[in-house]
Amino acid sequence: MGREGEVVQELIRSFEADNPGIRVEVQQIPWSAAHEKLLTAHVGRSTPDIAQLGNTWIAEFVALRALEPLDSLIGRSERMDPASYFSGVWSTNVIDDRLYGVPWYVDTRLLFYRKDILEEAGYAEMPRDWSTWRTAMDAIQERAGPESFAVFLPANEPTQAVILGLQSGSKLLDENATRGAFSEPPFRRGFDFYLDLFRSGLAPPVGNTEIANLYQEFERGYFAMYITGPWNLGEFRRRVSLPPGKGWGTAPLPGPSGGEDGVSLAGGASLVLFRDSKRKEAAWRLVEYLSRPEVQREFYRLSGDLPSRLDAWEDELLIGDPLARAFFDQLQRVVPTPKIPEWEQILSRITVYAEAAIRGALSPEEALQALDRDVDEILEKRRWLLERRAEGEPGNGGGER
Repeated sequence: MGREGEVVQELIRSFEADNPGIRVEVQQIPWSAAHEKLLTAHVGRSTPDIAQLGNTWIAEFVALRALEPLDSLIGRSERMDPASYFSGVWSTNVIDDRLYGVPWYVDTRLLFYRKDILEEAGYAEMPRDWSTWRTAMDAIQERAGPESFAVFLPANEPTQAVILGLQSGSKLLDENATRGAFSEPPFRRGFDFYLDLFRSGLAPPVGNTEIANLYQEFERGYFAMYITGPWNLGEFRRRVSLPPGKGWGTAPLPGPSGGEDGVSLAGGASLVLFRDSKRKEAAWRLVEYLSRPEVQREFYRLSGDLPSRLDAWEDELLIGDPLARAFFDQLQRVVPTPKIPEWEQILSRITVYAEAAIRGALSPEEALQALDRDVDEILEKRRWLLERRAEGEPGNGGGER
């Protein structure tokens, strides 16, 4: 998908040279069309042999019985070892104790911040817990005045609220992922911290579409901190004139307490094989090739996508870059979101109710209770299927939900 579709075509040449009996056709499709196109291909029994799949899509395609389990292939492979990957990202590909994808590149969210502004507020480095982080933001806000803000948390994005809930120990979903757990104390603790940043004037109550140029606003000091992912490393380097590493930097997210970094989301894209493929052996050889540490490093140089293998980070270009190193550190502390097909729908409801609470249309209690009601409705079919399975009635098997 996207830029990766362009870059991988350069890597394929070497693969075909090493495997003269295999020819690879690469079809590049935009991310915006990929989900529908792959679903249509599955229904029409015309799926590709191998594909890039967003980690949060894995559960849905497993439920459709579209993907080939990879456990036996991994077990026989001399090149692939689960211990060579970030454990939190690897687990996004494991559904019902079976492996369906191999992480290709990884991403997560952490803080991009103005180092100079933080230092002027009296902090030589990014705090590591919520309490100190909040005090630092108060100090930044006091110096900035009412026209600028300590942190930008787009009101129309669910990511930050989800991360803070996970950091507080929330499971997000309860009862075997069949009901919402958003109004329970763990998520509520993170949600209260999140909302208080808006109520206290530390974060502007605006969405990302309400800021004309994110990079210009960061440079002029409209906000001093921003939670985002590795795709912005290249964008910030190109579009922010402040010197990287001095004027701005990256840091793992603070945790709730104890002076330890907090968890973040396990994201990225994986390589999967489709069940209907007639060329699984050749496709797996391509997965193994794209997973080589040296190939992953070249992929990073071409695309900027962070390698999924730990040994691929043994490169000065990566580990010697403090901006990228912060992602390596954060990736040691990532967790997957619930691995169910309905998660994307649930994310959209989190967005709606979080924004309603930010803008004062609903109280926190009203927002989270309404969110749980919507989530319970979304998961009604899942409850029914699991109840049938528990009662021993014929139902979906083999990973279907």
